[in-house]
Order: sequence, then C-alpha cells, then structure tokens
Amino acid sequence: MAMGRSLVKFENLHELKRLCHWGPIIALGVITICSTMAMIDAVLWYWPLETPGGSVNFIMLINWTVMILYNYFNAMFVGPGYVPFRWKPEKSQDCVYLQYCKACQSYKAPRSHHCRKCNRCVMKMDHHCPWINNCCGYQNHAYFTLFLLLAPLGCIHASFIFVMTMYTQLYNRISFGWSSVRIDMSAAKRDPLPIIPFGLSAFAASLFALGLALGTTIAVGMLFIIQMKVILKNKTSIESWIEEKAKDRIQYYHTGEIFIFPYDMGSKWKNIKQVFTWSGIPEGNGLEWPVKEGCHQYSLTVEQLKQKSDKRLRSVRYQAVEDYSGACCPMTKDTGCMVKEFLTQLLMVKQESEDGSQGNAWKSVSMILNWINQSMEKRKIDSSFTIFINKWKFSFQNTVHYLKPCVYYVRYMQLVCYKRVLISSQCKSASAMIYILFCLFFYTFYN
Repeated sequence: MAMGRSLVKFENLHELKRLCHWGPIIALGVITICSTMAMIDAVLWYWPLETPGGSVNFIMLINWTVMILYNYFNAMFVGPGYVPFRWKPEKSQDCVYLQYCKACQSYKAPRSHHCRKCNRCVMKMDHHCPWINNCCGYQNHAYFTLFLLLAPLGCIHASFIFVMTMYTQLYNRISFGWSSVRIDMSAAKRDPLPIIPFGLSAFAASLFALGLALGTTIAVGMLFIIQMKVILKNKTSIESWIEEKAKDRIQYYHTGEIFIFPYDMGSKWKNIKQVFTWSGIPEGNGLEWPVKEGCHQYSLTVEQLKQKSDKRLRSVRYQAVEDYSGACCPMTKDTGCMVKEFLTQLLMVKQESEDGSQGNAWKSVSMILNWINQSMEKRKIDSSFTIFINKWKFSFQNTVHYLKPCVYYVRYMQLVCYKRVLISSQCKSASAMIYILFCLFFYTFYN
C-alpha cells in the first residue's frame, strides 16, 4: 500500500511521454554526465578495491545517483494528483465559496488551481516545473523536495571527487623550469599504469562536469531553500502569493480585515508532517485539509474570490482584432504606439490628479504611478539622472525597490502597446525586460 503510489504502474506507462521534453532531457543529461564522470574519476583517484575508504566512497556515489533518480522519477510519474472531473462539494451550499473551472467542469477544491500546461485542476498546486515536465502538488511534493535536497548533496560529493582527481593526476605531470611551467598530458607517470588513462580529453571532461556540478549545487540548492520556507509554514508558492495580495488588498481599501492563513498548524514539525510521511503517502485526500482554530475549509477560497472580484473591477477590456505571436520580435507591430501611448497616459493621469477626478479606465495606471511615487519618497530615491549614476555607488536595495513597481507597471504597458493585437505568453515574456527598462527610463526623466 505504501509503495503502490510511488511505483510506475503498467497503466501509467503512457506517462513516459513526459520524458520527451527539453526539461527532463536536460535534467537527466546533467545527472548522467555528473554521475558517470564522478564514477570514472573515483576509480582514478581512490580505487574502490584497495581500501575500505575507497569502497565506501564508491558506494556512496552510487547511492546518491540511485536516490536522486528515484525521487526524480517519482516526482515526474506519480504526479501531483488532480481534482476529479465534475467534482463538487458534498454540501451544495458550499459551492458559493468555490471557483468553477470551465475546462474541468468542476469546482476548484480548496488549495487547488488549474494548470494550463497539464490542463487539469491540480490538488495543492505549488507550481508547474519544466524540469520534471509536471506539476508539483499534493502527491509528489515530498518527492520533489527530496530531489532538490539530494541533488546538491550528490553534486557536492561529485565536485570533491573531480577536484581531487584533477589534483592527483596533474601533480606528477607538472614540471617547473626557470621561466616556464610545463604540463605533460601524454601519459600517466604512475607505476603501475591506471586502468583508465587520464589524458587531455579526460581532464576537459572532468572540468566540464565540475562546472555542471557546482552550478547545479547553487541553483537547485536555492530552490530547496525556497521550498522548505513554504513547507515550514504549510504553504505553497501560490498560497504565499495569495497571502501577500490579501495583505495588499486590505491595506489599499482599509477594510480593517485581518487575514489569517488557515492551514498553518502553528508548529513547524506539524507543518512538515503534512508533506513528509514515513509511508511516502501524504496525509489527507487532497480535497479537505485540517485548519487552525478560528478558520474553516473555505477561508482561503473566500479570499481568492475577493481578489478575483477586485481584479475584475480594476481590469480594462480591449478587443483583439489580429493574431500576433511576437515570438521573433515583439517590437515589429507599431513601435511608435508604445512611446506615444506612454507619454499620453502620463499627461492624462497628471491632469486627472490635478482636477481630482479619475475615470475608470485610468484607475489602474494611476494607482501604480502613486505607488511608484510613494516608494521613491519613502526610500528617498532621487528621480534625476543621479538615480542611474549616483557616483557609481548604487545600493542594491534601492535598485530592487525601484524596479519592483516597474514590474507591475509593465502589465499595463503590455496592454497599451498591443491593444490592437492578441498578446501571447511568448510575446509577454520576450518583451518584459524591454518594457521594464523603458518604463524606468521614461518615467524617471519625465518627472
């Protein structure tokens, strides 16, 4: 029973198509290169049959590889768990607290979200991970987090083997002259000769594998820290974002509400046990969750409905009259529109602020511009040319705080610049950095 969910069953073999994606191909390629080169270098550096230490080192290396692949494939093939099609709560009156998913023709259970990549409502969705080509959620959250832990540990061990192998192999090959240093890579100066020769190609391969291992350690290690932060609070990445938006909404409208995250058990150990269990099967059924005192099952979903309603009030409707992907160059459609519309909106917002009146169409941009002004005043950021130069002593903190509101402003700019065409996700992602720099430059000098 405990292992049934963690094994790839015969009826799930169609899931093997998830391997045909750039994410798993790259991830498995990195694992294969680092593991293979680490085993080869371990034989060169510390022959496993000579001493107990060499045997333990080699067995640990194989153990890292097996555990990493085990958790990786479980995270990929076990999957996050999906809300059943046409699901609805047992009590019909509870439907008013939930959002309805037209794609799945069911209500979204608490903590579930619809993934556009998987085209399903995912239970306790954290995010869609391209490296496993699947979502991270209720059923595979523990496997995914263990993979994020074991991958850096295995890479650290492999990096140590790479460094020691290159050091020991090059030590007897380096000869120093009066004005030169010579490295002989033609043959190993060892008696007896090693089973695997260490030439120039082996040195280049070990150096390349060392770079991959160090890069993986840093990147995946940071992801593990991020995951553990949300797990210790029994949250997901999406729920952390929802909580942040809830606080912003309450502060902006001065409603006087106090938002309490309902799923924090009050103890880090209890929160960890909601994800990690000895059996490998997470607690609960993925549809109902234990909540803290004073909250109910739909406390978070009610807040989501409020945020959706607020989003509809602040949204601006545009009509798409032409299909446009923007994959090659997002600036090919009416480049001048971006500059003209940007300056026009600034003039209109300033005029409306002086008159004390605002139209519904400009509430969103006015709110964001006010936010930028308040952020600059609070952090005493100069709006002149010195914001870019400042005697070349930019503080990282001020830079981040200044760019953060510009990231939100870019959402409005994307609608303004492409209001006559259909914006695709590729176009948005390709032009995000261009818009941020553009908004920062023009808004700074205009003021």
